[in-house]
Amino acid sequence: MRAMGMDRLDGRNANQMRPLTCSRNLLHRAHGSARWSQGDTIVLAAVYGPKAGTRKGDDPEKASIEVIWKPKTGQIGKQEKEYEMILKRTLQSICLLTSHPNTTTSVIVQVVGDDGSLLPCAINASCAALVDAGIPLKHLAVAICCGLSETGSVILDPTKVEEQKMQAFMHLVFPNSPLAVLPEGSSSKHDEPFEHGIITSVTHGAMPERGYFNCLDRGRAASAAISEFLRRSLQKDGS
Repeated sequence: MRAMGMDRLDGRNANQMRPLTCSRNLLHRAHGSARWSQGDTIVLAAVYGPKAGTRKGDDPEKASIEVIWKPKTGQIGKQEKEYEMILKRTLQSICLLTSHPNTTTSVIVQVVGDDGSLLPCAINASCAALVDAGIPLKHLAVAICCGLSETGSVILDPTKVEEQKMQAFMHLVFPNSPLAVLPEGSSSKHDEPFEHGIITSVTHGAMPERGYFNCLDRGRAASAAISEFLRRSLQKDGS
């Protein structure tokens, strides 16, 4: 399905993402760090660990992932707690948890700017920071937000203003395996089947089935471009 013409305030067409930037190894005390921006949405992710021991209730035979979300201003609220949980589950699914059993790796996400599509930006930043820290991964993950308008057309990487006007929007995370940039000890196997090639799918608002599959198709196509950007960015930094 071809993208329907939508006038966007920043001049993009429906299929266009905002400019991406990624820089790593910014925080000297962290084991790994990355700053990821999509337009004016900017997230700084820091990785500490693995440290000995797991949190209460976690399996000591596996590594534990801890996510701490820090908003730009104010206290953490219900929305941020939800983002923490989704981010933790996403990172658990891409990390090789058997490589460092009975350890905890902490990922601290600091929101620098929020102009929409915040959770995907945080996932992309966290993934780049894990690579920077040398944490063994099964594969990389790339995230994208797709918005569904009242007329049923899909737009990629909506801004804050666009999100507020959307009938619904969807955060999608796809697996990606550029083995050349994965840390040593990472998996090179493709023996774990992905459910339709999706790691995470979170929908906000009422989304009809047709809109869901349109978002999925558009998101998957966009994820290839993000994957290529991430691969180039990580190779350029000489991982």
